[in-house]
Amino acid sequence: MKVAIYARYSSDNQRDASIADQLRMCRLHAEKQGWHIVEEYTDHAISGASLLRPGIQALISDATRGRFDLILAEAMDRLSRDQEDIAGLFKRMSYSGVKIFTLSEGEVSHLHIGLKGTMNALFLKDLTDKTRRG
Repeated sequence: MKVAIYARYSSDNQRDASIADQLRMCRLHAEKQGWHIVEEYTDHAISGASLLRPGIQALISDATRGRFDLILAEAMDRLSRDQEDIAGLFKRMSYSGVKIFTLSEGEVSHLHIGLKGTMNALFLKDLTDKTRRG
């Protein structure tokens, strides 16, 4: 199986080492599964509130061109914290025949998109409210 790894950290409360750790954990998992990593995509200090990130845009572009069969990330919120964006990403990847797998959720399904997508969106709204209040 050809795999692409995606890692991201936001400027909120993480540091650059977070990306290295995410990549390391994903590489270990891919190795255990016997998966072949074809590319790694990253976004440094960029919020998951939008898909307007160079790393995720490159990943989407390569996925639709059939470069890999599976996207591997630490958790769904690394891909996006926006409910509409994660649903759209899941739909586009499904259409392209690319599965999404995270270390936290396992193989991502419609159920994950609905439940975790909502939870991640609520987290982002709460963070925005606290930031504005501050």
